[in-house]
Amino acid sequence: MIGIVFLNMGGPNSLSAVRPFLYNLFSDREIIQLGPRLFQPIIAWAISRRRAPKSRAAYAKIGGKSPLAKITEMQANSVEQFLNNKLQEQLLCLSGMRYWNPRTPDVLNQIKERGISKVLGFSLYPHYSRATSGSSIREFERCAGRLGLETQIVDNFPDHPGYIEALADIVREGLKMLKGEDKDKFALVYSAHSLPKSMVEEGDPYVDHVCRTITALEKLIGIKGHLCYQSRSGPVEWLEPATDNLLNELAEKGVHNILVLPISFVSDHIETLFEIDMLYSEMMAKKGVRLIRTPSLNNRPLFINALSDLVEHGLKKAGWLN
Repeated sequence: MIGIVFLNMGGPNSLSAVRPFLYNLFSDREIIQLGPRLFQPIIAWAISRRRAPKSRAAYAKIGGKSPLAKITEMQANSVEQFLNNKLQEQLLCLSGMRYWNPRTPDVLNQIKERGISKVLGFSLYPHYSRATSGSSIREFERCAGRLGLETQIVDNFPDHPGYIEALADIVREGLKMLKGEDKDKFALVYSAHSLPKSMVEEGDPYVDHVCRTITALEKLIGIKGHLCYQSRSGPVEWLEPATDNLLNELAEKGVHNILVLPISFVSDHIETLFEIDMLYSEMMAKKGVRLIRTPSLNNRPLFINALSDLVEHGLKKAGWLN
């Protein structure tokens, strides 16, 4: 049997988990460096304490928890079923979260206890960054190494044809919601998760990967969009333009209808369900602008097909499949 662990950020599974989740997040120097290494846990404790009430209020509005772990589990189960049927192999697909349960070290321990010695770590971030994919993969490799597991990694897939087709499908679905609207004043907006500018200046490939996705997607859909970045946190300089600033600029230019594609997110979570669907949508409604978000990829068949193809390729690259 071969193990596959789908790696993602994770999210609090209850309102009481919000503060410890934030602490885990801000303690990770691979995402953000807060002062000297020795003091980061103290600073992370203070930030999580200060931010927790506002974050709890946001999570309360989307059901009291993040759906990310549950969706990732569904994706893993779907890929397992698809590939086991196709390959006639015994694959065990599980989800491993970086900052909350199920934590990657615990999942790898379960795999080891089942007698599995070969594990593919699959980053569900399509665009590699050392702050997201990198952090999750390094934790995976550290834990797998301690357990003596043989590993293979899939760390990005920005222009995989199946992934691009899945994105094109949700854009087309979003466009149907604009039917009958004034298309001359319609804008497509790609909202990606933000990243500290310093990381990109130091050579992080994240922005290049996002642009590769957009280039491939626009060849399919024939529409040009606007790239922006959301979810800034912490006292550093972030990528621009910020999503809220771009949306306001489009409104000021007379755009009446905006379709938002969360370009770097493959599952619904706080950034889609709260930031885009509530905060940005309400902000635009006050300006007389209709904001629509594309459906998320989640467990959609085209996306599961793409993930399955990427997993199969990774297993063959490792020499674990004929």
